[in-house]
Amino acid sequence: MVLPQVNLVCVCVCVCVCVCVCVCVCVCVWSDVPAQEQPDLFLKKLQQCCTVFDFMDTLSDLKMKEYKRSTLNELVDYVTVSRGYLTEQAYPEVVKMVSYNIFRTLPPSDSNEFDPEEDEPTLEASWPHLQLVYEFFIRFLESQEFQPSIAKKYIDQKFVLQLLELFDSEDPRERDYLKTVLHRIYGKFLGLRAFIRKQINNIFLRFVYETEHFNGVAELLEILGSIINGFALPLKAEHKQFLVKVLIPLHTVRSLSLFHAQLAYCIVQFLEKDPTLTEPVIRGLLKFWPKTCSQKEVMFLGELEEILDVIEPTQFVKIQEPLFKQISKCVSSPHFQVAERALYYWNNEYIMSLIEENSNVILPIMFASLYRISKEHWNPAIVALVYNVLKAFMEMNSTLFDELTATYKSDRQREKKKEKEREELWKKLEDLELKRGLASRPGSLSQRLRKTLPERWPAPAESFLGFLFYYYYFFSFLYCATYFTVDSHRLFHYFNSTVNNYFFPAIFFP
Repeated sequence: MVLPQVNLVCVCVCVCVCVCVCVCVCVCVWSDVPAQEQPDLFLKKLQQCCTVFDFMDTLSDLKMKEYKRSTLNELVDYVTVSRGYLTEQAYPEVVKMVSYNIFRTLPPSDSNEFDPEEDEPTLEASWPHLQLVYEFFIRFLESQEFQPSIAKKYIDQKFVLQLLELFDSEDPRERDYLKTVLHRIYGKFLGLRAFIRKQINNIFLRFVYETEHFNGVAELLEILGSIINGFALPLKAEHKQFLVKVLIPLHTVRSLSLFHAQLAYCIVQFLEKDPTLTEPVIRGLLKFWPKTCSQKEVMFLGELEEILDVIEPTQFVKIQEPLFKQISKCVSSPHFQVAERALYYWNNEYIMSLIEENSNVILPIMFASLYRISKEHWNPAIVALVYNVLKAFMEMNSTLFDELTATYKSDRQREKKKEKEREELWKKLEDLELKRGLASRPGSLSQRLRKTLPERWPAPAESFLGFLFYYYYFFSFLYCATYFTVDSHRLFHYFNSTVNNYFFPAIFFP
C-alpha cells in the first residue's frame, strides 16, 4: 500500500521540476537573444499564446497551461521595459492574440433568479490566463511607442463592439479590466469616440426597455463620467438628448442600487457643465419617482441633494414648487428612513440658504405636513427632526409662520365641524330609512348592498344599481338562450320570478 503513494509523490515532484525548468528557460530567453532578434521572438511568443485551453477540466494540459502563463508574464514584462519592439508587424499579432483569448461567448446565468445584490457572481475559470492577457493589452495601449495611426487598422468598430459585449460578464474582475481597456481606447482613438458613445447608448436603451439585465452598467457609467467631464462647451444636442432620453430613464430599473452612485455622478457632471439642464433633470426625476420602493426613494433623495449642492439660485427658483411638494410627501412618509433622509436637507447649509431666500414659497408648501407630523408620527426621532425644521422656519420668517399656524388651526376646526355635520346627516338618513321600513325587509336590496357599497352613497344610487342588476340578469338570460340548448320558456320563467322576488319589488315598490 505504500508503494503507489511513493510513486505518486515521485511523479508530482518530476512534473514540478519540469515546469520550473521550463519557466527558468523562458525567463532567461530574452537576455540570451540579441536585441535585433527580440522583435521576431516577441511575434513568435504572441503566436504561441493564441492557443486557448479548457479550464473547466482542471486536470488537462497542466504543463502547457503553466507554460502559457509564464509566457504571458514574459510578454507583460517585455512590453513594460523594452523599447523598439512595436514594429508595424506586431500590431496585428497583438490584436489577434488578445482577440483569441478574451472574445468568447459568455455562459448564461446559472439561474433566472440570480440577484447581484445577494448572490455570489460566477468567476471566470480561465482567469489565470485572462488576467495576464488584459494586463498585457493595457501595457500595450499605454506604451510610449504605441501609434494609434497604425493600430486603428486592427482596433476597429468590430473589435470595440465585441469588447462592449464582454461587459456582461458576471466576473467583476474582468469588468474592471474591461473598463480600463475601453477608457484607453476612447482616449487613443478619436475616430471611435462617437461609435463608442452610440453603442453604450444602445446598451442602456436595451437594458431599460427590453432586458433589464446587463452586468456592466456600473462600469460603463463610470467610463461615461470621465467622458462627460471632458465634453467641450457648449454641449452638443446629442449629449443633452443622451442625458434626458437615456440617463434619466435608467432610474426606473429594479436594480438601480447596483449603479446608482455612478449614475448620480454622471447627472451631476452634466449639470456642472450646463446648469440650464437642471430643470429637465429634476422634472424627470420627479416623473419617475418611486411609489412603492422605500429604498429607491432614499436613493432619489440622496441624488437630489447632490444636485441641489451644485444648483444655481436662478435654476432653483424654476423647480422649487414641484420639488418641495415631493419633499413634503417624503417628509410625511410612514417609512422613517424616507422621512429622515428628506429632513436631513435642513442640515445642508447651501440648501438652507436657498430655502431661506425663497421661504415665502417653500414654507406654505411644507408647513401642513410638518405640523401634522409633529403631532402624529410614530417615530420620536422623526418628531425631533421636524421640531428642528419648524424652529428653523420660524426663525426665517416668523410673521408668515404665525399666519400659517393660525390658518392651519382654523382649517382643522372647519374640517372637524364638517365631519360632525356629515355624521349627523347620515344618522338622519338612517333614521329615515328605518321609518320607511326598508331596513326591516328581509329581501331588500338595502340590506344586501350595505356590506359592499360605501356607507355614504345617496339613496337614489341604490335604485339605479338595482335597475342595472335587473338588466344584467335579462342579458344573461338572452346569452344562455342563444348559446345553450335549454327550454327558453322555463328559463325565462325562472329568471322573471327570481328578479321580481329579490330585486325589482325591493327597489321600485318599497
